[in-house]
Amino acid sequence: MIAVTAVTASVLTWAFSDARATTSVTGPSSWPPLPEVTALPPSLGEVWRAKSGATQWPVVVQTQSKETGEEKPSTVVTGDGGEVTGRDPLTGDARWSYTRDLPLCVVGTGWGRAMALYSKGTNCSELTSLDGVTGERRAQRNGDAEGGSALLNEGSHLITTGEKFFEVYRRDDLVRSLEYGALRAIVNPGKQPRMGCTYGSVAVTSGRFAVIERCPDDGSDRVTVLKPNPDKSDEPKVFASVLTGGKNAQVVAVTDRHVAVALPDPGRIVVFDAETGSQVSEAPVDIPSADLTDPPHHVARSFTTATNVFWFSGSKTVALAHDTLTPLWTADATLGAGTTLAGRALVPVREGIRVYEQATGALVGTIRVNRDGYTGPVQLATAGPVVLEQRGETLVALR
Repeated sequence: MIAVTAVTASVLTWAFSDARATTSVTGPSSWPPLPEVTALPPSLGEVWRAKSGATQWPVVVQTQSKETGEEKPSTVVTGDGGEVTGRDPLTGDARWSYTRDLPLCVVGTGWGRAMALYSKGTNCSELTSLDGVTGERRAQRNGDAEGGSALLNEGSHLITTGEKFFEVYRRDDLVRSLEYGALRAIVNPGKQPRMGCTYGSVAVTSGRFAVIERCPDDGSDRVTVLKPNPDKSDEPKVFASVLTGGKNAQVVAVTDRHVAVALPDPGRIVVFDAETGSQVSEAPVDIPSADLTDPPHHVARSFTTATNVFWFSGSKTVALAHDTLTPLWTADATLGAGTTLAGRALVPVREGIRVYEQATGALVGTIRVNRDGYTGPVQLATAGPVVLEQRGETLVALR
């Protein structure tokens, strides 16, 4: 049981309009910075845990330093039921909370804020941004995201995913900048490039995102690279769109130059030019065909660093070169894409966390972690010296 420390806070409750039965407990405007990490710890043990069924991976708010302008992790955010909670990464103590009498669909982060998407019925329509340090409410917007949506931060925009429809919002005011797919209310018909398509997986990078499309008139899966902010929100701007030549394709990653797609039978990663759609390379990967189903929430299970992209296929983690998206090495029998700490790659496995050299894939060692019998997928992140594991509907902090 975690002792929740008292914080200097204001409590506001609204009893009108869409904000009725909303309680906001805010916290101080600053917190001590987290310790810097210069070396890997010899061991990791649980320091706190919290129920967090509305986070699909660990949500860590990055806050800009007033002294240097550098973004640093400041707050870990959990979400469960109708409550979003900002926590001290070191202790798990609550710093602020925001609660509505609506169920959360998903919690994400971007631009020093926590993003909370709530449901009022059949879809996920209530999007609220919260200051990551204080928990104060910022912009709000009514949308139309599908149930099971994820929230993806592209850099300047927020993307909601879906099987038939997704939306993109601007960072500052959450004004919708793009609608793509089966629009609920078509005002100007004929604006979407293809109709009747479903979407398998999505990957994002600054200024663009890529989606696997399955359309009635196509003989194979299609990968499309889109601009998040076209001139008109109902007229998508397509950078490139090309048939992959296979079925059960999964987008692995997208950069400003390339988009990588995994295909089965035989397992391979095909790289296309993100501007022209022309094929750049193709490389074999030892991935079971059964892995290449659509990932949870239609999101590519990838983690990106300055030099690498780490992609989780469902049973293995593949490291790719960031500049070319070609495969470098593969870790077998893994539980997630992983993260980095002190310059090394941390990859979750059944017995704990394996540590690899990023460039070569050389195994440095394994840090044992007791997961109390949990054997499902594990999403990793770090906040200072704390390693965070999303295990199903529970967030666990290790140090």
